[in-house]
Amino acid sequence: MSFSETSHDGMPVIAVAGRIDSATAPACEEYLLARVGDGRPALVIDLGGVDYISSAGLRVLVLAAKRAMALGIGFAICQVQDTVAEVLEISGLGPILGVHPDPAAAVAAVRG
Repeated sequence: MSFSETSHDGMPVIAVAGRIDSATAPACEEYLLARVGDGRPALVIDLGGVDYISSAGLRVLVLAAKRAMALGIGFAICQVQDTVAEVLEISGLGPILGVHPDPAAAVAAVRG
C-alpha cells in the first residue's frame, strides 16, 4: 500500500494504492488520522488505486470520517473501484463515507 498527495482545485487529495486489509490497515490508519486536523479544510481520499478493502480497512475509513466530523471538517472518498464499491454497498457505508465518482465531485461536496 502506498500514499501520495496531490491537489485538486486547491484542495489536498490523498491517493491510496494497493490493498487495505488487516496487514495494511494500521499504517493506513496512522497516515490518514495524522492528516485529519492538520490544518486542511477536508479529508478527500482517492481510492482509485485500491483494489481490495477488508473490514479492517472499512474501520479505518469510518474512524477517519468520524474524526473529521468531530473536528468539523469535510470528508469524502472518490474513484472507488467496483470491487471496493461492492463492499461499501454491502456494508451500507457508502452514504456515510460520501462516495463520489472523481476528485472534482468529492472536492465540490466537501466545500458544500
